[in-house]
Amino acid sequence: MARGKGRKQRGTKARQPGRSRVPGGRRRKARRPAATASSRRPRLWWTGLDDEALLDLRFRDLGLVLEKSPLAPALRRLDQELERRGFLFRPHFWLAEEWFCPDGVPGVAIPFYLAHPRLARLERRMMHEVEGGNARWMARILRHETGHALDNAYRLRRRKRWRVAFGPASRPYPRSYTPRTTSRNYVMHLGHWYAQSHPTEDFAETFAVWLAPNSTWRSDYLAWHALRKLRYVDELMQEIRGEPPPVRSRAVIEPLTGNRRSLRQHYRDKLAADDRSDARRYDSRLLRVFGLRYENPGQQPAATFIRQVRPQLHRLLLRRSQLHPYLVHHVLRMVIRRARELDLVVVGSLRVTQRELFALLERIVFHFVRRGRERYTL
Repeated sequence: MARGKGRKQRGTKARQPGRSRVPGGRRRKARRPAATASSRRPRLWWTGLDDEALLDLRFRDLGLVLEKSPLAPALRRLDQELERRGFLFRPHFWLAEEWFCPDGVPGVAIPFYLAHPRLARLERRMMHEVEGGNARWMARILRHETGHALDNAYRLRRRKRWRVAFGPASRPYPRSYTPRTTSRNYVMHLGHWYAQSHPTEDFAETFAVWLAPNSTWRSDYLAWHALRKLRYVDELMQEIRGEPPPVRSRAVIEPLTGNRRSLRQHYRDKLAADDRSDARRYDSRLLRVFGLRYENPGQQPAATFIRQVRPQLHRLLLRRSQLHPYLVHHVLRMVIRRARELDLVVVGSLRVTQRELFALLERIVFHFVRRGRERYTL
């Protein structure tokens, strides 16, 4: 402890906190710390509402502003990625109910729940995950959607070589699709083998892999048919990146500002369209490893436990299966989400539970490979 701590110096007055002397006997106020981004952000009146009250609000009443949201850093990073690649083109962004890029519009709609932490918590409660809810996931989706915007801005789908590489964009968009989980004709980027759902998604996924900083696509996809698509995208981007886009519309489609729907209506429709049949197939096996919360109150949530041991499980599964990391990541994400939906908890010792969980995950991984196909709703 420093000597004399807590004592006044003899012959001087104790200084008032927050003030200092300057020559001439004047006093000046101490400088206040600079405001952080979070302190500058205005507090929205609905942040203190419980979930039920929040669900009754209309989208237009949320008062969200994209530029003042937590999305701003991610959008700046995307802008830097495009600048490093030498692109003149920049997509524009707005807030809407979901992720989408409208046909013919070189811009991207971003879901409302990413614009405020309170809305992200509601999304997790309702849907058991937040799509784009971490920096890595957000960056991947933004690159993918930028691929769609770029396609619209330069009308790339009209080019003959584009159609040869990816297929006709005029192909009807399916309500669901059944990907080949071991196919090497497509890149692996977003979940559910999304590149296989439609030619435009195939292009957007291929572009996203190409755009990623320090991307090693030449070695990652060596001996894959998808490498031809990546080489074509590389050649195409070299051609157009310094050219102004022919389509420069700044239209916004279905923005929140004019949306009179309530959040409750939104989630009712979203839950009705959510197909979880792929995950429910493994419910009985999950219940052999974990217990139900209402039967075992006070125990650690299974989803939390799986996330904690996820790095070890990921490494072990890759070593044992010798499969692409994409498949292992998909299975782990699916199991974590289903554990949240079923409200499962850890009931045995952590060591035994981890061993049983690994055996279950290994079985699911190889089941995916044997089946070769899973059905997903768009």
